[in-house]
Amino acid sequence: MPGRVLVVDDLLPNLKLFEAKLAAEYYDVDLAQNGEMALARAHAHPPDIVLLDIMMPGMDGYEVCRRLKSDPETAHIPVVMVTALSDSVERVRALEAGADDFLTKPINDLALFARVRSLTRLKMMLDELRLREQTISDFGVGATAPLPLDESGDNARVLVVDDSEIERDFLADRLKRTHSVSAVGTATEALDLARTAGFDLIVINLLIESFDPLRLCSQLRAIDETRQTPILVIVGHDDVERMAKALDLGVNDYLMMPLDVNELGARVRTQVRRKRYQDRLRQNYQRSIALAATDGLTGLYNRRYLSAHLHRMFMRAGHDGRPLAVLMLDIDRFKQLNDTYGHDAGDRVLQAIADRMSRHVRGVDLVARYGGEEFVMVLPDSDHRSAREVAERVRSVISGQPIVIDDEGTKVTVTASLGGAERIAADQDADDMLRRADQALYRAKAAGRDCFIFDRPT
Repeated sequence: MPGRVLVVDDLLPNLKLFEAKLAAEYYDVDLAQNGEMALARAHAHPPDIVLLDIMMPGMDGYEVCRRLKSDPETAHIPVVMVTALSDSVERVRALEAGADDFLTKPINDLALFARVRSLTRLKMMLDELRLREQTISDFGVGATAPLPLDESGDNARVLVVDDSEIERDFLADRLKRTHSVSAVGTATEALDLARTAGFDLIVINLLIESFDPLRLCSQLRAIDETRQTPILVIVGHDDVERMAKALDLGVNDYLMMPLDVNELGARVRTQVRRKRYQDRLRQNYQRSIALAATDGLTGLYNRRYLSAHLHRMFMRAGHDGRPLAVLMLDIDRFKQLNDTYGHDAGDRVLQAIADRMSRHVRGVDLVARYGGEEFVMVLPDSDHRSAREVAERVRSVISGQPIVIDDEGTKVTVTASLGGAERIAADQDADDMLRRADQALYRAKAAGRDCFIFDRPT
């Protein structure tokens, strides 16, 4: 999942060192030697993450970060401050300037790449939400300008998880000064409460001994109700391996012992502000999408929305050099089903197929009703191998369980044929890619139905 990293440092040797390390991990690297250049680069070629030195002549890193975060066009770009300064005062100052993290030189490569991966995933998710909102605004519905980040990070609902009553009470008491706090000591309590209470943040101490706290983090990420809830973990001093593992599991942020209460407060506010920003994006999007872009029967995106959004995804994939794949799905013998059982039964089949498709793709994927019994899935950052896995999974779940088509419980088994295509250099626009997927779909129909064929140009 490599992306674009902007490295900002006034010393050329430092820039070259970061460039070599990141390039070796297949990241695209952009360089800037001062604050003004960094701001210009961030606007001209928006990065997925900024690694920002603090001590620079002229405009220091704090001011660069504040300007990035105060501009709605760049506020969503994660910023990691990089400096030789290591005391807690500097960490808190960086976080309060809007930084997402603070790494001390000399940089531990494991910590660096774990943080870059984590924040790049976050940026990709925000990009997708912002892109969808922009697509909606093109229809004349919803916001026409980027949303600013929420200024407030207080009055949040926070869940604290720690099996030590002393540590649990200490954390809760500190956070209760500005937040509403619930505290539990077991994984079962944490999961049960997190499913129902709608927290803005979950704080988990990874020093817990009575159960595996990393498994709890993984479980929280697997549950629909908590998949988007930020998780802040507390790790032992310099326990970089455990920290890196937590970030790779989907944890949003970390705090190392010994605990600094000011840094705790700053990191909590950062995560709460970001969650509120994401929530506003989703809420605005959901309010607008129903007005302009959904299919009334299935609740999926309609063809109009698909055309506009796929064009944007196609252009972005070309600009960023990232893969993009589309799948077209057609329900086999749908006309025969309609003729035999009636249109109400056909509608129930369409709704069931739409539900199964939606539940077996990623959150960043787009599922749309193309027309009649045809559907399209758009898979960003997916090559032909990933697309094939999705297609076979969707095909299998459609045929694997009969669909109830009336109130009497009558069931029918339905199959679907799929065709796929990956963005290639010869594609002039998104329609070319979609056309190749459609041709592959017809080949799948001709091959006997209930199968998938991917278009692979020679």
